[in-house]
Amino acid sequence: MKYLIACLGNIGAEYDNTRHNIGFKIADRLAKDLEGSFTTNRLAQTSEMKYKGKTLLVIKPTTYMNLSGKAVKYWLQQEKIPMENLLVVNDDIALPLGTLRLRKQGADGGHNGLTDIIEKLGTNVFCRLRFGLGDDFPRGRQVDFVLGQWKPSEEPIVDQKCDEAVEIIMGFVTQGPDRTMNQFNKK
Repeated sequence: MKYLIACLGNIGAEYDNTRHNIGFKIADRLAKDLEGSFTTNRLAQTSEMKYKGKTLLVIKPTTYMNLSGKAVKYWLQQEKIPMENLLVVNDDIALPLGTLRLRKQGADGGHNGLTDIIEKLGTNVFCRLRFGLGDDFPRGRQVDFVLGQWKPSEEPIVDQKCDEAVEIIMGFVTQGPDRTMNQFNKK
């Protein structure tokens, strides 16, 4: 069985280690844990990895955040992956720093990457793992905040929560979203 793990972010050195690129950071952590490596392909950097008899196609779209739907739709169709095997990993300023939230469907929450995915797929019924960035920014400075670098005091939290995010992804692949949500929410 094959899964598409779409980890959102922006390409380019200027976006490395920014809050908005937490999806890419989680993808890199997953690849490190499963000994995968990324290559540049159509619309995304991709890595195919195996975990407990399952195949994970992890993508980091090269379309930039706001056009992520094009890459997600392409790879779902290209690899003939069913919608229920899609997991989108993205940042969320509405959640406190380090909060992880796994949901089977929902609105875009004002996230332009999710907006584009919902538009391109024609549905909001797909799993997503949101990583809380917090909302520690002055009014009207949201873009500067999400495109800003992590503070040194935030980095240990981010590293720990990236490890947890990888565990959730592995749970999603092996146990499905319902069981993973139940198990994760009991922690």
